[in-house]
Amino acid sequence: MKVILLADVKGTGKKQEIVNVSDGYARNFLFPKGLAKEATPGAAKEVEKKQAAERAREMERRLTAEKKAASLRGKVITVKAKCGAQGRLYGSVTGAEIAEALKEQHGVEVDKRKIDLSEPIRTVGETDIVVKLYPEISAKMTVRVTGNEA
Repeated sequence: MKVILLADVKGTGKKQEIVNVSDGYARNFLFPKGLAKEATPGAAKEVEKKQAAERAREMERRLTAEKKAASLRGKVITVKAKCGAQGRLYGSVTGAEIAEALKEQHGVEVDKRKIDLSEPIRTVGETDIVVKLYPEISAKMTVRVTGNEA
């Protein structure tokens, strides 16, 4: 029997998938628990429409991320921080500070969790960072930390 899954079912399939299961499994487990409905031609067309719409939204998000990545590649962000005599910072420059400076200087809003710092920036100078905008889409940027001696 062909059914449309209404939720992820371990060992059977993912939500909105059309799968072939035994009649007893469908009638005795999937239908009573509300995990599936019968795959009638109308319901199958509806699922296909939803999947096509989701693919279109996915492509739109991907294009937006690629445009944002192209605009960010190679840009330099300047961050000011308090430092000691040898250029060592008091504390460190965090992803949140970089995201805020990116918004102020280049007008691009990025979530602080998308900024990949291999280790916290603790010295004055330039550091390369990666901003992950979407799976498999990222932009390399440079953070220039200038110090205010305290």
